[in-house]
Amino acid sequence: MMRTIETTGVVNDDHTVTLRLPDDVPAGTHDLVVVLSCEPQVKAKQWAPPPPYDNEFVENIGTFRREEMYDDDNL
Repeated sequence: MMRTIETTGVVNDDHTVTLRLPDDVPAGTHDLVVVLSCEPQVKAKQWAPPPPYDNEFVENIGTFRREEMYDDDNL
């Protein structure tokens, strides 16, 4: 029986490969076919949450009149 498993392997500096196979693959000797992509994969940038909201900064901003915020003379 043949089975296709798509997974990612890590090629180490000594040109060995480490793979993680599904749990249902029995231990033992298996025939393997390795297909390499032309370009190494680049790790995607991990999402990070935004920094915490700075309440002290917002409280110290104060308020502004419209005239102070917008320059209507340059319309």
